[in-house]
Amino acid sequence: MNRRHYAVSLQQASEDSPTLAKLTALTRDSSDRLKAIEMLIPVALRPAIQAGPIDGDSWCLLVKSNAAAAKIRQLLPALQAHLRSRGWEVNAIRLKVQT
Repeated sequence: MNRRHYAVSLQQASEDSPTLAKLTALTRDSSDRLKAIEMLIPVALRPAIQAGPIDGDSWCLLVKSNAAAAKIRQLLPALQAHLRSRGWEVNAIRLKVQT
């Protein structure tokens, strides 16, 4: 078998691989969720939060500090309700503090 090595774009690679396509879709969905709730998060906390992985009806937010996580924890019910009102099935939002 003659195998040629050539560069492909990330988009082309994700289209050619079902696994990578699913991962790309989950990443996009996670980013869209964060954009949807951004207006509910205080401006000073926004830089401390990143979209994390989705696992079924559970979503993870990556938070830069324990203090930011404590503040976000207070907002979780409102964030979940907002996401559900926008059509996402989110029954739990987990926070993971990055060290």
